[in-house]
Amino acid sequence: MRLLLAEDDAMLGASIEQGLRRAGFIVDWVREGKAAELALADGGHDLLLLDLGLPRLDGLTLLKRLRQREDVIPVLIVTARDAIDDRVTGLNLGADDYLVKPFDLNELIARVHALLRRRRSNPQTLMRLGALELDPITREVRLEGRPLHLSAREYGLLYALLEKPGAVLSVAQLENRLYGWGEEVQSNAVEVHLHHLRRKLGPGWIRNVRGVGYRLTPPA
Repeated sequence: MRLLLAEDDAMLGASIEQGLRRAGFIVDWVREGKAAELALADGGHDLLLLDLGLPRLDGLTLLKRLRQREDVIPVLIVTARDAIDDRVTGLNLGADDYLVKPFDLNELIARVHALLRRRRSNPQTLMRLGALELDPITREVRLEGRPLHLSAREYGLLYALLEKPGAVLSVAQLENRLYGWGEEVQSNAVEVHLHHLRRKLGPGWIRNVRGVGYRLTPPA
């Protein structure tokens, strides 16, 4: 899942970015409200972590603009403003959750997972397809009840394919799910990771739709 972090504090932003990436998320980090607004324009993010005290465009104004244009991206406000009035204002403007600094990183990650589950309209934690199941909280993957040990990139690919089972995802779409801004991507990186994932899943799970991309389906 691809997250946008809008946080102007360099130390805190770096800590949040690192923690979310360790939890398996792709994170794009901006430090200004205007930059966040531009980043959200293409609809490529699954959730926004929003500080209220952003330069150039404050968080509440950005949130208001998002909801006015009917952008339904989940928004988790992360701010030092702990007054009840600020919380009520943020929630009334369309925020989905509100976390006050300082906070425990594990709580932040748990809240992100909860909002993403809500977006999928699925109260269950596990993602399943046939004999394959993935737990996004613990990052455990099982096939026919046995654990699969995947690298971070292999896990990211499986998550993207399992999120929309049967849908064909292009190499460019898969790259976008695996790599954040500024990360170097080798030309055949996705194909290499898919090859290793295929070997671990076994034949029939990942199918190549020639000239289009890849999809995940249970073996016949």
